[in-house]
Amino acid sequence: MSVYKRGYQRYSGPLTGRWTRFLVLPRYAWRRLYQQRLVLLLTMLAFVWPLLCTGFIYLTNHVELLQGLDKEFLQFIQVDGRFFSIFMYVQAGFAVFLAALAGPSLIAPDLANNALPLYFSRPLTRWTYALARLTVLAGMLSIVTWVPGLILFGLQVGLAGGSWFRAHWTLGAGMVAGFAIWLLVLSLVAMASSAYVRWKVVAAAVSLAFFFILAGIAEMIDEVLRVTWGHIIDPAWTVNRIWCTLLNVEAPRGPGAGASAVALLVMVVLLVVVIERKLRPVEIVS
Repeated sequence: MSVYKRGYQRYSGPLTGRWTRFLVLPRYAWRRLYQQRLVLLLTMLAFVWPLLCTGFIYLTNHVELLQGLDKEFLQFIQVDGRFFSIFMYVQAGFAVFLAALAGPSLIAPDLANNALPLYFSRPLTRWTYALARLTVLAGMLSIVTWVPGLILFGLQVGLAGGSWFRAHWTLGAGMVAGFAIWLLVLSLVAMASSAYVRWKVVAAAVSLAFFFILAGIAEMIDEVLRVTWGHIIDPAWTVNRIWCTLLNVEAPRGPGAGASAVALLVMVVLLVVVIERKLRPVEIVS
């Protein structure tokens, strides 16, 4: 049949750069995620601990407010690696639940509705699509992890002065690096769960169970075999071991930071392979 009338016009507006096109997906995904009340509520609750830490930093830098207290107690309340490690532990817990809530709504709907061909018919590849989804989770989790951590670090520098910064600048760098590792693991686990389980509720449960089940298996190996290397399969423990090295705090018994980093790298590679196998526009069933 011949076509005599064209009811369309070619797009003549500005074109996005080749390396920034994938940012279109996060822009709309963030807006959709924060429309969920549970995600918004948990994000707001995650700011309670940083606010308490802010008050702690203020008190430690105003000795006149602490007069009359025991000297040993005054030595205990210091802004050091132990303080930032405790801050990171609490915020990491909030990040786990936020990733479990937000992750399943990223890839699972696209697979359930066969939307991947629509994405890949645009100037998007599988890797840029995966990077876009990873950016969504990492950006959302950054708001409750390293961003308030840097604010606390900057507050301490402002109150304590340049001498404190010169002596403890590694704490800020270690905190950001440690949170970056944790966010990468959380995002990949949430994406893998979303890719393999197309029901949101089940995918969220799988994302949480991944950490708890591996932690239980690691503990069981240590107890049954009377060893300390079983924790190498626990992603939370390995990340914590790396944090201890970055913040120069006492580390738990078990594999060293090098072995933990290698185990974590293997886990990341496996998660990437899992996600890559599912992100296909056409599924061939033999």
